[in-house]
Amino acid sequence: MSQDHQQFHQRLEAHDDASINPSGNPPLSSLLDPTRRNLLKGGLGLAALGFFAGGIAACSRANASPLLSFRSVPVQLDPAFDRVLVAEGYRAVPFFSWGDPVEPGAPAWNPDASDDWQAQLKQAGDNHDGMNFFAFPGEPERGLLVMNHEYVNPPLHPASVIDTSAPRPLAEVRKEQAAHGVSVIEVRRDADGQWRRVLDSAYNRRISMLTPMRIAGPLAGADCMRTASDPRGLEVLGTLNNCATGITPWGTFLTCEENWHNYFINRDPDDYAARVSHRRYGLAASGTSKNYAWETADPRFDATPDPQQPHGGQVNEPHRFGWVVEIDPFDPLGQPIKRTAFGRFSRECAALRLADDGRMAFYSGDDARNEYVYKFVPAGRFDPANPAANRDLLDEGTLYVARFDKGGRGQWLALVHGQNGLNAANGFPSQVEVLLNARAAADIAGATPMDRPEWAAVHPHSGEVYVALTNNDARRETDAANPRPNNLHGQILRFSEDGGDPAATAFDWELFLLAGEAEGSAVPAHLKGTISGDLFSSPDGLAFDEAGRLWIQTDYDDEDPAMASMGCNQLLCADPRTREVRRFLVGPRGCEITGLAWSPDGKAMWANIQHPGLSYPASDGKTRPRSTTVLITREDGGVIGA
Repeated sequence: MSQDHQQFHQRLEAHDDASINPSGNPPLSSLLDPTRRNLLKGGLGLAALGFFAGGIAACSRANASPLLSFRSVPVQLDPAFDRVLVAEGYRAVPFFSWGDPVEPGAPAWNPDASDDWQAQLKQAGDNHDGMNFFAFPGEPERGLLVMNHEYVNPPLHPASVIDTSAPRPLAEVRKEQAAHGVSVIEVRRDADGQWRRVLDSAYNRRISMLTPMRIAGPLAGADCMRTASDPRGLEVLGTLNNCATGITPWGTFLTCEENWHNYFINRDPDDYAARVSHRRYGLAASGTSKNYAWETADPRFDATPDPQQPHGGQVNEPHRFGWVVEIDPFDPLGQPIKRTAFGRFSRECAALRLADDGRMAFYSGDDARNEYVYKFVPAGRFDPANPAANRDLLDEGTLYVARFDKGGRGQWLALVHGQNGLNAANGFPSQVEVLLNARAAADIAGATPMDRPEWAAVHPHSGEVYVALTNNDARRETDAANPRPNNLHGQILRFSEDGGDPAATAFDWELFLLAGEAEGSAVPAHLKGTISGDLFSSPDGLAFDEAGRLWIQTDYDDEDPAMASMGCNQLLCADPRTREVRRFLVGPRGCEITGLAWSPDGKAMWANIQHPGLSYPASDGKTRPRSTTVLITREDGGVIGA
């Protein structure tokens, strides 16, 4: 990995992982039964937390999972490893890379084009992330692959370092903005059985930071959403830092805006200190914004209040990010919609739980140290017989945040004005402020601070919800959900709603596993995990296939000495019943593995290789690395993982 590349990602991680939660809400250690804590300290470990069928004690019996038939691939410790290694009997080939043409008229990728932002608007964006496959009705051999482009790896330009000492060239900033967002591409399985892109499809589309989007829901037109450039507060330009995703039962794509705060700055110290909507989310307060200094060329990203302009200039522009954005992939002319009923924070995903009677819940993590786990329950129910009635179901409902109580029980706390301390005296005069400042509302309500909650995934049969807690190296006080100080490796939590009801306000929870080193290894206790099978660190992306296999993607700095035994980042698969884990794929040095999608028959899988550090996918040691979607198939044509 180049020094510039490594330093940039270390800087991003430092910004994204910083704790800015001032609530002082009790950690789980103060809520849990002391006897359970003593059991953990006394070495009986997680067997005491076996609330679910099978229990964590089943780890010791996990010798041959009925769900996993592939052989594990080995870790890759070579610092020059620059390819994708997949399990024996499978193949993984590059399918879609940054700069590939998407829309008609798009030129081929040019690694040296510093200011050709109009071309980038028609090409694949950078840093592929969460994605989903949408089959055409009645055509399982044909579908739309929709994926996020989370951020950009500088340089997208010939210069090796972004110069923030002077205003940045607007054309460079525009290209970076164009490389954010979403791609929609049509794919088809041909007569020879191979999946290919449909290059001339009318559905192919790029959505970026320059795409107009409608604001919908409780905050549409609210004063806090109005700016000098949008005095009505009804339309915002673009979406950014799109990480994980979700889908709706009516076939739309939900993209989630994660670390949007790193793109804005408010240099007014008095206003910053008083404005919860900036301070609680960690906007920059001096110098330049934390990522790319866009505000030096595009004033929309300078959120310093300007009393000479209507609505204070752009002071409200950060309020227009941090939302769930709904996109209809089958309507290439349709305007994306920001659904404000979901609440605003650094959202990782919107994982759907759908009950037989049409009730829904969408689960999300807020990816920072000591932040929270949320769910949104729409007020209405999905009606497959009435598509028109489903279109605005996401504009009304209840946002909840999780509190994890002792004894393996948990409560969903409603973030509703007038409930759980959310009143004017505490800074919430209406529901608008509750949703705008969902983090601060969760502080007041008494939610449990967690270790970087990231992706959530819902088991397709049991309805259990799994949440990745990636890591927290600043943890000092331990508890049952976070039993290790200086937690470098993270864990996976799972819970089950009371009565299997997505709208339930209580649940059972337990630790599914602790990532890290083997129990008997000669490393400090805080580095040891409880994995049955192949070891890994820092679970990030989670997804279930139709058979109920849990796929786990990792995101850690593979050049950190603490990760020396982990090698390059990985895609693993776990059996939820036995808890056996097997390593299915290893990516090139410097990358993160993120985003999964399957064909309807489960015989094709797409996975994203984000920010590879050497020269992948060319793998020639010379070419600039490119974030790339890989297509994975079995050589015998069978189902992936089976």
